[in-house]
Amino acid sequence: MAAITAPPPPPPAPAAASTSHRRSRLRRAPLIRLASSSSPRRPTSSASSSSWSSSSFSGAGSGGGGEILHVSPPPPPAAPPGAPVYVTLPADAVGPGGRVARRRAMAASFAALAAAGVAGVAVELWWGVVEREGPGEYDWAGYLELAAMARRYGLRVRAILAFHQCGAGPHDPLWNSHLNGSRDCMLNLNLHNCDEKAPIFYSIWIPLPQWVLEEMDKFPDLSYTDKHQRRNKEYISLGCDILPVLKGRSPMQAYSDFMRSFRNTFEDYLGATVTEVQVGMGPGGELRYPLCPTEKLNRPGSSSELGEFQCYDKFMQSSLSARAQILGVQEWGNGGPTGTDGSQKNLEETSFFRGDGGCWDTPYGRFFLEWYSGMLLLHGERLCMIADAVFSGTGVTISGKVAGIHWHYYTCSHPSELTAGYYNTLLRDGYLPIAQMFARYKAALCCGCFDLRDTERTDSESSPEGTLRQLLGAAKICNLPLNGENSVTRLDDTSLNQVIRSSRLYSGRASGTSFSFNYVRMNKSLFEFHNWSRFTKFVRQMSDARTFLARLDFRRGQRYLSSMSVVWVVSRACAYT
Repeated sequence: MAAITAPPPPPPAPAAASTSHRRSRLRRAPLIRLASSSSPRRPTSSASSSSWSSSSFSGAGSGGGGEILHVSPPPPPAAPPGAPVYVTLPADAVGPGGRVARRRAMAASFAALAAAGVAGVAVELWWGVVEREGPGEYDWAGYLELAAMARRYGLRVRAILAFHQCGAGPHDPLWNSHLNGSRDCMLNLNLHNCDEKAPIFYSIWIPLPQWVLEEMDKFPDLSYTDKHQRRNKEYISLGCDILPVLKGRSPMQAYSDFMRSFRNTFEDYLGATVTEVQVGMGPGGELRYPLCPTEKLNRPGSSSELGEFQCYDKFMQSSLSARAQILGVQEWGNGGPTGTDGSQKNLEETSFFRGDGGCWDTPYGRFFLEWYSGMLLLHGERLCMIADAVFSGTGVTISGKVAGIHWHYYTCSHPSELTAGYYNTLLRDGYLPIAQMFARYKAALCCGCFDLRDTERTDSESSPEGTLRQLLGAAKICNLPLNGENSVTRLDDTSLNQVIRSSRLYSGRASGTSFSFNYVRMNKSLFEFHNWSRFTKFVRQMSDARTFLARLDFRRGQRYLSSMSVVWVVSRACAYT
């Protein structure tokens, strides 16, 4: 394999034609240039050939020996035009032991992403991995290594502080993803799974720290609870936010200590490499209640779920009772609403959610929904307040994520949104108060559904496009920076073109409000030739042309990883990891 290098720069154009010549170069300049076969090759030692170093990738292909040397592109500009694209790393990028998984494949992938013009990577920093040994014992080693790797390749890092559980259990089988490559199970694929013949994939399992789970076992009311007394351990119930239930600390104190430890450990990276911190605010990292288990939301048929109100642990019940007493309606504080059977596929069969005469549009319904959604808003505000204080002056942006609960959107009561904590109905905008809360702390808003179309919906009541338009409307009113995401991991033209169309609803605004996009999530199939071609084209379409070329910044004497070689490099790294 021949070395890859930049050609000599073209001769300068006459002054009169400089502008037109520069535009022509932007249109015609190839992204990768091949050097002649006479390019010098640097010999490799046995040590460097056994594993890939941080700055080079060596190997032999079918076309002969050689070496590809990747030189880091320059850091991206501080405020790039267009819509920069980030790629979310596999959930297990740092394994349960706190070390980077599949280092060779990860290094090759970072080099490939940089060569494609990607702005950066998003990575979950799992509470269950970092503070696994005990309260206040933090192990950031694996994530520090990822940050150093990102800096080496000129990539930004969007750090997601994940205070929730990932997966349903250590051996939870997902459905056969080969039946439909666009299903959400693809979110859980990772670079290590290279067996194309395996029909069943398994979700990645990262629980909360063991010492937290032990407290939840001793005090079950630390878990979200529905009216059937089913406990959910994905995230600690917000009803005990400020109570010392975690070995003398409250959950908010534990989250605050985690953030401060992160800030102090990554001090040298903040503002330069680590440019944003997204604070996990609930199940799936989203500001919501677990209306049903998250893995169930990600499966086909989830559109039939109405969800269950999560207000039956003793802490939530105490708050509800106190609120009712303050308003002089004690009888409304004895429990959650009746007639909300979430197992019903037809909401008109429920007395609470039905459109005609449903309890949701009565004084009691309004009282309960205002309290329920207000508790969620208070939880988000507490986390924003802590993050704003911890990261003030570090140069990073803080952000939070709102779920795209789009099923039953074309109904009067929007039941799934109500059980998720979003008081959004035909008569009320439930997203504007959330956007206003983020705006008070100058936090960015992250939301999904950018890849979903109404024509692909499973029922006539669902509307991912309508949900997204309402979320974008609230963000525009509050002038929020916005991070878009895809809800399903796929790389077909239909999905990517929908992302581009949805992004244009918010990007390029005259006010200058920033917009970026997270592609969720990196996996082995991303680097397959046909998918990689679509993805690099997508990155170019999302980014401003000049910014895209500036990221690659070919300079004389430097050699870069060829885009056409990415498939070979990453597949080799994956095969031998």
